[in-house]
Amino acid sequence: MAKEIKKVVLAYSGGLDTSIIIPWLKENYNNCEVIAVSGDVGQGTELDGLEEKAIKTGASKLYIEDLKEEFVRDYVFPTVQAGAIYENRYMLGTSFARPIIAKRIAEIAIAEGADAICHGCTGKGNDQVRFELAIKAFAPDMQIIAPWRIWDLKSRDEEIDYAEAHHIPLKISRETNYSKDKNLWHLSHEGLDLEDPANEPMYNKEGFLELGVSPEMAPDKATYVTIHFEKGVPTAIDGVEMGPVQIVEKLNQLGGANGIGLADLVENRLVGMKSRGVYETPGGAILYHAHEVLETITIDKETARIKQYLSIKFADVVYNGQWFTPLREAMSAFVTETQKTVTGDVKLKLYKGNIINAGVTSPYTLYDEEVATFDEDDVYDQADSAGFINLFGLPIKVRAKLEQKRNNKQ
Repeated sequence: MAKEIKKVVLAYSGGLDTSIIIPWLKENYNNCEVIAVSGDVGQGTELDGLEEKAIKTGASKLYIEDLKEEFVRDYVFPTVQAGAIYENRYMLGTSFARPIIAKRIAEIAIAEGADAICHGCTGKGNDQVRFELAIKAFAPDMQIIAPWRIWDLKSRDEEIDYAEAHHIPLKISRETNYSKDKNLWHLSHEGLDLEDPANEPMYNKEGFLELGVSPEMAPDKATYVTIHFEKGVPTAIDGVEMGPVQIVEKLNQLGGANGIGLADLVENRLVGMKSRGVYETPGGAILYHAHEVLETITIDKETARIKQYLSIKFADVVYNGQWFTPLREAMSAFVTETQKTVTGDVKLKLYKGNIINAGVTSPYTLYDEEVATFDEDDVYDQADSAGFINLFGLPIKVRAKLEQKRNNKQ
C-alpha cells in the first residue's frame, strides 16, 4: 500500500499532531511527497511562521487559504440564524469550521493529483467525522489517512517525545499542553486539569483566557452595544456598517472585555463518550442573544415554535459533521424563509459576563402596543376571552365531569 501513495495532502495547523505527521508520513509511506494545507478561519498568530516550519519538517509546500469571509458568511451566520446551539451551551465553533477547511483541502488534493488526504484528528473525537464526511462530499474516491487510528503513539506525551527526537519545534510544553482550537468565532480548551469535571477552570490564571477576561476582572461600568440585522444577518454595530469578519471581530473585542461568552460544559461527543470543554465565544454569545431578541418581535408564535424544534436538530447536524447533506440544506432553506422579516436593531447591555436586553425595534414588528396595553383600548374586547376559555378548556371540563360520574357510581 505504501508504494501506491506518492503524494499526500495534509490538513496542517502547525500544532503538535500535524507537526509530527509530516515526518511520520514520509517514514511510513516510502518518502511520499507531503503538501500541507492550512485553512485560515481566524487562527491569527498561530499561522505565523507556518510555511517555514512545514518546509523544514518535510513538506514540499504549504497552502494557506484565506477562508475567513466565507466561513462567517456561509457557515457561521446561517447557524446563528437557525438558533442552533449544541446541548444548550456549545456555539459550534469547531464544528462548522471543519467542513469549510475540509472542502478546500479536497479541492486542492484533486487539483494536485494527490493519492490521499491526511488529517491529525484523534480516533476519540468528533473532528475525524467532520473532516471525512466533507471529504467524501467533494472527493468521494480519495483515500484518507488518519494516523491517530493506526500509529503506535498513544498519548500527547509520546507525541512530544517523537517531536523532540525529530527536532521539531513546538510552541507548547508538557505543563501547558491543553488541547486548543482557535478560530475567528471561538477558542476551546480541553485536557490536563479540565479532564476532571470537579476542577474549576482557572479563568484568572495568566494565559488561560485568550479572547477576553473573567467576569470578575471585567469593568465595573456596563458597555452598551446596538446591532443592526438585515433578514437575520448582522450588518452594523452602533450605526457603523461592517462586513461579516469585522462584525465578529468587533463583538469579540466588546464581549471579551466584559467577560462575555464563557462556557464550561460536559458534552456528548458523536462517538459516544462525554467530554469536558471550556469555550470562549464572546462575540458569538452576543450575536446569538441579539438575534433571538429580534426574532421575538418579528416572527409569529407557531413559526417560532417549529424553528425552535428544528434548531436542536440543526445543531446536531452541524456538530456531527453533516453540513454537506440534503437535510442541512433543506433546514437552511426553511430558516432563510423565516428570516425575511428579521430586520431591525437590538440594543444590549454588557456587564460582568451578563448580556442584558436594553431595547429592540423593527419595521416588521408584530408587537402592537395598543393591543397589549393594560390601559383602555378600542381594539380588544376582553369579554371575548370567556368564549375562548370555554372552548379551550372543554376537554378538561368533559374529563372532570365524566370522572365525577364514574366516582359517583362506585
